[in-house]
Amino acid sequence: MSEPKVEFKWLETKCTGTDTVVFRLEDGAVVKIKVDLDRAGVASGFTNPDGTPHYNVSASLKVNVIPAKKSFYVPKSHLRRTSPKKDKDIPFIR
Repeated sequence: MSEPKVEFKWLETKCTGTDTVVFRLEDGAVVKIKVDLDRAGVASGFTNPDGTPHYNVSASLKVNVIPAKKSFYVPKSHLRRTSPKKDKDIPFIR
């Protein structure tokens, strides 16, 4: 036998402020946290024990840490090299 399910009405969401919070750490690093609501709904025919609407909300967080020295590393094998242009290939503007 399957468990009874509660139907939810899907609610449209709109950010009323900024979706990103920024923190500066003691060592100078910056932490940026972006919040996104993936889904929000209110139950149909089901309420909390005190009679208030029952909501279901799914959110995601994107965390970005920027170190104080603001540098990062990429393996050399991931860098594309271009051949140096010769003087004759460079247009001359008078």
